[in-house]
Amino acid sequence: MKSLATIGAFSLARLPRIEFGVGALDKLPAIAAQYGKRLLIVTGASSFTASPAGERVLGALHAAGFTWELCRVTEEPSPQWVDATVAQYRDQAFDAVVGIGGGSPLDAAKAVAGLLKPANSVMDHLEGVGPELPYRGTATPFIAVPTTAGTGSEATKNAVLSVQGVNGFKKSFRDEQLMAEYALVDPSLLATCPPAQIAANGMDAFTQLMEAYVSTRANPLTDALALSGMTAVRDSLLTLYADPTDAQAQAGMAYAALLSGICLAQTGLGSVHGIVAPLGAFHPVPHGVGCGMLVAAATRMNIDCLEAREPGHPALAKYAQIGKLFRGRSHVDEIGARVFLVHTLTTWARQLNLPSLSDFGVTTAAIPHLVTNSRGSSMKTNPVELTDAEIAEVITACL
Repeated sequence: MKSLATIGAFSLARLPRIEFGVGALDKLPAIAAQYGKRLLIVTGASSFTASPAGERVLGALHAAGFTWELCRVTEEPSPQWVDATVAQYRDQAFDAVVGIGGGSPLDAAKAVAGLLKPANSVMDHLEGVGPELPYRGTATPFIAVPTTAGTGSEATKNAVLSVQGVNGFKKSFRDEQLMAEYALVDPSLLATCPPAQIAANGMDAFTQLMEAYVSTRANPLTDALALSGMTAVRDSLLTLYADPTDAQAQAGMAYAALLSGICLAQTGLGSVHGIVAPLGAFHPVPHGVGCGMLVAAATRMNIDCLEAREPGHPALAKYAQIGKLFRGRSHVDEIGARVFLVHTLTTWARQLNLPSLSDFGVTTAAIPHLVTNSRGSSMKTNPVELTDAEIAEVITACL
C-alpha cells in the first residue's frame, strides 16, 4: 500500500449529490422542487412509466403540483434525436430535466439539459466530430435516476451519442456543466431488469471499473473506489443474474455501477471501450454486450504485452490484485493471479450466456475498419499502447 509520501498530485472532477438506497426514487419530488415545478422527463420506451414505481413517483409529482412533458428515447440516442428534441422543447421554460432509465435515457437527458438554453446543435461539441467548439452553457439542472446497473452515467459529465452504419460513430458530448445535480440510485428498481440486460450492464460496469483501475490516469482515490466496486461485482453479478429480486445483489450492482461512473469520469477507460465504440457504431452490438464479449481477450492482450514489453509496469500488479480478489487468496503468485483473472472473465461470459461477435454479423473483413476507428479517447489511457495487429487479434478472438 502506498505511503502518503508517494501519492502524487491528482484532480477530482465534481460529482452529483448522491442519494443511494431503497426508496431514493421517492425523494424526487422534494429534490426537483428546489428548481421549480415544470419538468422535462426523459425516459425509455415504457417499462418504467408502466411499472408500479413509475406510477408511484409520477403520482407523487402530480400530487405535489408538478407539470411535465414526457419524452421517450427507445434506442441509443443520436445527435439528430438530441437536436430534434431540443428544437421541440427549447421554447418551454423547464426548471429541470429528469432522466429516468438506463444509460441511453440518462445520456439523452444529459445532452438535452445541456442544450435547451443555448439551443445550438450538439454536433458543435461532439469529440472527434465537427468543429469541437467549447461548450459555454448554461445547462438546465439535471437529475439522474438510473434504473439499470451498468453505465454509471448518473455520475459522469459525458453524454454518449451514436450514429449507426458504415460511416457511423459513437462520440461524447462532454463538459462539467453536464454533470447531474443529483443522482438518485434506488437499487430496488433493478428488480424488473431481465437477466440478459443484467448480464450486459454488469459486464459494462465491471469493465469500466477495471479499466479505470489500470488506467494511466488512475490515482489512489479512484483505485480504492474501483477495488470496492469490483468486489461488489464479484459478490453480486451472478446472483442478480439468477434472481433479479435479490435485494442484496441489487444493492451490490447498483453500487458497483455508480462507482464505475465515478471512476471513469476521473481516469478514462481502456482498450475494451476503445474497440467497442466503433463496434457499436458499425454493427448492431449493444454496448454492454460488446464489453462482455471483449473484456477477457483484451485483458489477456494487455497483460501479455505488458509482460513482454514493460514487466515492471504497475498495471501488472493491479491485474494480479484483481485476480487475487476473485481467487479469494492474497498469497497467490502474481502470474497465476493474472491467469485466474482472465479465466474468471472467460467463465463469466459463458455463465452469462453472452454471444460472440459473429452472432451480430461481424466478420474478419470488418476488422481493419474497426481497428482504424478504435483509437479514440478511451484507448489513450490504456496501460499499454497496442499495435494494429494486437487490436485485430483481440477482435478475432471474439468472433
